[in-house]
Amino acid sequence: MRGGREIKADEAGHLAAVRWARELDPERVWAIEDCRHVSRRLEQALLTAGERVVRVPPHRMGASRRGEREPGKSDQIDALAVARAVVKDGAQRFAAAHLDENAMEIRLLSDHRNDLVAERTRMQNRLRWHLLVLCPDLEQSLKPRTLNQARQLERIDRRLRRLLGPGSARVRIAREEVSHIRSLTRQINQLELELAALIKTHRPQLLAETGCGPLTAAILIGRTAGAERFPSDASFARQAGVAPILCSSGQRDRHRLHRGGDRQLNHALHLIAITRARYDPKTKTYLARKQAEGKSKREAIRCLKRHLARHFHHILATPPKPRQHDPHDLGSAPPTSMPCLT
Repeated sequence: MRGGREIKADEAGHLAAVRWARELDPERVWAIEDCRHVSRRLEQALLTAGERVVRVPPHRMGASRRGEREPGKSDQIDALAVARAVVKDGAQRFAAAHLDENAMEIRLLSDHRNDLVAERTRMQNRLRWHLLVLCPDLEQSLKPRTLNQARQLERIDRRLRRLLGPGSARVRIAREEVSHIRSLTRQINQLELELAALIKTHRPQLLAETGCGPLTAAILIGRTAGAERFPSDASFARQAGVAPILCSSGQRDRHRLHRGGDRQLNHALHLIAITRARYDPKTKTYLARKQAEGKSKREAIRCLKRHLARHFHHILATPPKPRQHDPHDLGSAPPTSMPCLT
């Protein structure tokens, strides 16, 4: 170890760290644990200063710590674990940090929409519990996933209004939940429209792909956080958890499921693969050929996801073509965003 230093988490501390590191060695790489909500400001300061920064997944740091004999938990121990992980495997094996303001804005909106959907689901479950007591016949008639429909909510509200009277606290609570579900649904739909407009401006090629709607495209853009930081499609596939892992024994050559990587990226590629397997003739032919080679249906889907990772990495890494501004097209103006980091 050449040296160590503790810095303050502010602009002055970041500048002091850069000056100190430049005195240690003219060739250097900054390795930071990949927890962007905590390390965002430091990453942004380093990248602005022209430094090379790589992100180390938390599980890689944990594996490095388990391989050492020093017990305990501290900032110094964690820093050494991050450094050892990069020195052991090489900086080129880790995804580089990359500034992409548009991707960050899309990811924030997508994550916020997911939070609102989860809150709406909790509210719908609570409403169903109240309806079991108040109107069991009405609750039984509700089909799954219909409590976000305006027609069903209006029907429930009309029924609850008839039950108002003394001791109707449960009815009042149920009506408030109906109102809250309506409000959440409006916010969710509005966020989806905003995401579609941003993606149409930032990466319109994604929306032309079979099985890739605005929400799936938002996951691909937001969780990739700049495809330029991946040196190859193999690195992107590893990040997405679709790179096959060899598990051969004797004369039998096989590959198993990769359970690592970003599971949100993996989920997006899985949705695209399943949709194409149902509706895309070329994908059906590809899966049939893989199964004819002796692969199971699941193994064929994994091969398809690896192929999709290569395809979408190429789309995300290709610089978008500048769009001609049409003054009559309100959706063609580029979105304004605050400087931020993904």
